[in-house]
Amino acid sequence: MSEERKSRLEELRAAEAKLLVPTYDRNAVLFERGEGVHLMDENGVRYLDLLSGIGVNALGYGHPAIERAIAEQSQKLIHTSNLYFHRGQAELALRLVERTGLDRVFFANTGTEAWEGALKFARAHAGMLRAEGKPIGRKFLAMEQSFHGRTYGSVATTHKLKYREPFEPVMPGVEFVRFNDVSDLRTKFSDEVCAVLVESIQGEGGIRPLSAEFAHAARELTRTTGALLVVDEIQVGMGRTGRWFGYQHLGIVPDMTTIAKPLAGGIPLGAIVCTDEVARAIHPGMHGTTFGGGPLACAVAIAVIDAIEREGLLTHATEVGGYFQDRLRGLQKRHPSIVEVRGMGLMVAAELDSAELGKQVVQRMLERRILINCTSETVLRFLPPLVVTKAHVDEVVEALDAILSEAVAENAAQTAGGKSNG
Repeated sequence: MSEERKSRLEELRAAEAKLLVPTYDRNAVLFERGEGVHLMDENGVRYLDLLSGIGVNALGYGHPAIERAIAEQSQKLIHTSNLYFHRGQAELALRLVERTGLDRVFFANTGTEAWEGALKFARAHAGMLRAEGKPIGRKFLAMEQSFHGRTYGSVATTHKLKYREPFEPVMPGVEFVRFNDVSDLRTKFSDEVCAVLVESIQGEGGIRPLSAEFAHAARELTRTTGALLVVDEIQVGMGRTGRWFGYQHLGIVPDMTTIAKPLAGGIPLGAIVCTDEVARAIHPGMHGTTFGGGPLACAVAIAVIDAIEREGLLTHATEVGGYFQDRLRGLQKRHPSIVEVRGMGLMVAAELDSAELGKQVVQRMLERRILINCTSETVLRFLPPLVVTKAHVDEVVEALDAILSEAVAENAAQTAGGKSNG
């Protein structure tokens, strides 16, 4: 790293240390622009991005459809209150209901806001059923290893203690079910439950797909009481798995789903999509948003959806994602430190046998100008833009192969050195 570059980074670090709440432990890279699947730092050095802003930049960087939508809409109208109409919401809502199989949409700003709203809608729906004489409670069943966001309701339905304990007491009325354990679900389900909450693939939980057996059991149980099945598609949805939404691989339709990260290609936008039955419980004044569903965000989201279809990116995600998993499984045969490869489409994971190795790999990939991260301590997570190619996958796998080989050689040298010293 040049002294000039180091100086710029140190100046920025010092400014942030003084001015920002310390919620992030940033890597020592200053990005200034992006192009396709690459980010460029302030010196023009290119980094292959296999994280896409944690699943946000589905079309990569500098996509002409997004740039055109931003330019055109910014010259017309960026924001207006939800007390008035604008053209974008109904047009975008139609695209979403057509692709989800559901009926109605509420627009929010972020994934955690969408999830928070879905929890409110579920409690309101249960209250409506009770008023109509149906016995149903207020409890939520969420999954172990789940992650749904950072607000109070979202964090209450998030399993890992590190996200909840510092802020307790969190929202009451949540019980956790062992992920994909149908027996545990049946034991804990009752008419006290107003909703079963799942991710179609657990993202922060380690890229763990929901099983079809569990999904169908949850769908069957909720129908017996009027409880809702709510699927979090915030990281999974919008084509990443090769279908528009992860639950579409499972043969179910939920009562509600939440969407956010890639929806507007980097412009903040979230959505709840629900059935008419759920919407029956909501009336004007019960819920709202200042910025959600604004003209700019809606225009960009429409452009994103149309580009995904026009460019055949659902099929592309299936093909390249399958190739990625095949390459990683080939690597697994050479490196016992890879204990499992899993995922769906372009949501891919390689689980390692130690947390220390996970940290080491992420850092060494960064040194090789490749961006990934490690979740659940040991799981290398790959969430590339949907426009990633097989050639990019080859570049990643070859780098990972070299890094794991280096780690083996270093461990052997350390072991030999220890024996020699002994």
